[in-house]
Amino acid sequence: MSNVKALPLLEPDVDLDVEPCCPPLTERPLTAEEAVRTAAMFKALGDPVRLRLFSAVASHEGGEACVCDISDVGVSQPTVSHHLKKLREAGLLTSERRGTWVYYRVEPSVLAAMGKILGQYAD
Repeated sequence: MSNVKALPLLEPDVDLDVEPCCPPLTERPLTAEEAVRTAAMFKALGDPVRLRLFSAVASHEGGEACVCDISDVGVSQPTVSHHLKKLREAGLLTSERRGTWVYYRVEPSVLAAMGKILGQYAD
């Protein structure tokens, strides 16, 4: 007799009406705190390797990517880990360890918030 129990899968929380960390740039001047948060996000994406990793995760099938699938960005594995850590610290990626691999995902709310910050320029 086995003690293994199947657990139901839960759908991720997707809130497309999420409030961004900051208002659209054309709405009003940012406060000092909003500017610090927004700058940290853009600073994390300002490195070409980080931007490639972020794009690889965001565009990966299923909305998440194993580090083993996105590591080919022209730098060593320890450097990839460093850049992924910076993206996590900036709140752009979340991660989950599954066995020996780590899976990364961009939460839909992050992409929605980024779109709202810059959204006014699209009109």
